[in-house]
Amino acid sequence: MADVENPPPTTRLGVGLALGAGIGAAVGLATDNLAVWLAVGVAVGVAIGAAMDARIKQTRGRRDGGDGAAVYPVMSDTGGKSKDSGFDGSDGGDGGGGGGD
Repeated sequence: MADVENPPPTTRLGVGLALGAGIGAAVGLATDNLAVWLAVGVAVGVAIGAAMDARIKQTRGRRDGGDGAAVYPVMSDTGGKSKDSGFDGSDGGDGGGGGGD
């Protein structure tokens, strides 16, 4: 019997892939360019499936007491400075645009 507290990991990648391929095939048949639109549909479907997986991961992280920050980093108002690396986006402050004189 499966453990109720820890269900096996699932993915929505297949759902997105099937939806994308179906929509791509429909558009491809309508425009008489099946190969191109099927490829576009598959690519979009994979992206949608990955986004659904990320959303589920974020929701589970919050439900389990985490903040889900590993999936969707929250942008803070720190003036462009990253707390991790100290990089502030400037090129050194000399206004020279790089390159040593």
